[in-house]
Amino acid sequence: MIGIFDSGSGGLTVMRAIRQRLPNCDVVYFGDIGNAPYGAKSQEELSLLTVRALERLRAAGATSLVSACNSVSASLAVSLFDALDLAPGTLIEMVGPTVSVFKDLPARLLLLATPATIRSGIYQNAFHMIGKEVNAVALPELAGALEFGAPEKDVEKIVADAIADTDLDSTDVVILACTHYPLAYETFRRLLPGHITICDPAFAVAERVERQFWPREAGEGRTRFLVSKDSEPFRALVTRFFPEYAAHIEVIE
Repeated sequence: MIGIFDSGSGGLTVMRAIRQRLPNCDVVYFGDIGNAPYGAKSQEELSLLTVRALERLRAAGATSLVSACNSVSASLAVSLFDALDLAPGTLIEMVGPTVSVFKDLPARLLLLATPATIRSGIYQNAFHMIGKEVNAVALPELAGALEFGAPEKDVEKIVADAIADTDLDSTDVVILACTHYPLAYETFRRLLPGHITICDPAFAVAERVERQFWPREAGEGRTRFLVSKDSEPFRALVTRFFPEYAAHIEVIE
């Protein structure tokens, strides 16, 4: 069984991409809504929350894991693998698959992410290692706004303010390096110039999941949703993406 975790509903965009590629895999999803959003938390806080999330997924039967949260992926350390007795090959994070997409592309990049992801420098360093320069901009309020169902006008203002001082004319690709951000794809598309391509890393991660976890994680398409706090916006998004499972969301301590 594949376990997917995120601070809340953003990881559902990754789960949707995985389901499109692997409809028969068994999946358990954990959304830590009770502690959302993760983007402003310290590395120490993120490490503690990550350990708890992984333990919950393994207790639910997950044998392969996906960190569908860029803030968590940016804070992962070898010590966490040791603490949980995890082999590195059993966990896929967001950063590596995303960066690999651009290895051979001569693109000028703008990275939009949470403060925790930007502060870690993990994307900037990874792109530098493959000879790419990237402009990184933090959107402190966007993940929370999307998680808790803020009005569209508020979401649009957050995005517009964030990109106002960036050099969009010299940008080829905008990378949505928070799994919540694709939930506002239409807003980004409306506010960004038409020549800019918008990259949703969920598809690169889903491809990595297929390559790394299949066929050992072949199953019957069973699905469980676990959350640390009930949330109407989360239920609404599950209904939109996975309507057959909307009535089966489990709230756990």
